[in-house]
Amino acid sequence: MSQTATITGTIQVSEAPTRGATGSGQSAARALPQIDNARRVTPADARDLSRLFLVRLRLLEEGTREYQYARNTLIEMNISLVNFAARRFRGRSGEGVDIEDIVQVGTIGLIKAIDRFDPDREVEFSTLALPYITGEIKRLFRDTTWSVHVPRRLQELSSELAKSQEALTEVLGRPPTVKDLADYLDIRQEDVIEGMVAANGYTCGSIDSATCSKPRASGGGEGRPLADTVGDFDPDMELVENFHTLAPLLRKLGERDRRILSMRFGQEMTQAEIGVELGISQMQVSRLLSRTLARLRTGMLDV
Repeated sequence: MSQTATITGTIQVSEAPTRGATGSGQSAARALPQIDNARRVTPADARDLSRLFLVRLRLLEEGTREYQYARNTLIEMNISLVNFAARRFRGRSGEGVDIEDIVQVGTIGLIKAIDRFDPDREVEFSTLALPYITGEIKRLFRDTTWSVHVPRRLQELSSELAKSQEALTEVLGRPPTVKDLADYLDIRQEDVIEGMVAANGYTCGSIDSATCSKPRASGGGEGRPLADTVGDFDPDMELVENFHTLAPLLRKLGERDRRILSMRFGQEMTQAEIGVELGISQMQVSRLLSRTLARLRTGMLDV
């Protein structure tokens, strides 16, 4: 026989029958009402019923049919807490995380809160459940949305910096400096810089994505891939140091020697052409050029 009762006029519940329970577990199970649709329970009723179910859950044997009924009903009755917490993160669903995934991991937090709640502490269940739910959701974003793995300490610091920048901008009327953030969070300026650098690892773009070479308002479309704009190894860069070493040695040369070098390597004239230009033989040009190059070579090696 089942006894029917009305909870604040919103939903019909009836006492759940028990099978196979003994002792205190049997009396606890008999005290639990049978709720046909736990998600329709109002928040006020869910608060009162949750305490009743949580107290009885501690007396039931884990794995029994009655235990599963009590635990599953608690989850269904309090799923509104998960939806409430998930709405706070709805604006971040564009970071590659679907709202369904947010609700799913939030439900895991709710289950952990149910399993760890102690009725003897006389604390509202929602007070314990919400931190568990939001904690699981934050862990989802921390573990899945960072493009580059950085230590958890830096992830949390980056989050604190983002909140602090927003708060200080409203107070100061301008973007805060590194010193402003360090004073506000009571940390070193070096830590602020490290957190800002770490924040660059939160998102990244593909080098195959196209860049927009012109503003779309002016009719420009997508440009070439980003990879085409990334610098590559330039072998001529190795010559920069040599040029800096060679410059003072060239200034020490005589006017004729510098002119021969200019005509030979700058204008790419032959030795015969240089000889005609200077009024000397090709042999003399060859000897002067060899002597000058040897002098420069020795000077660069001695530096």
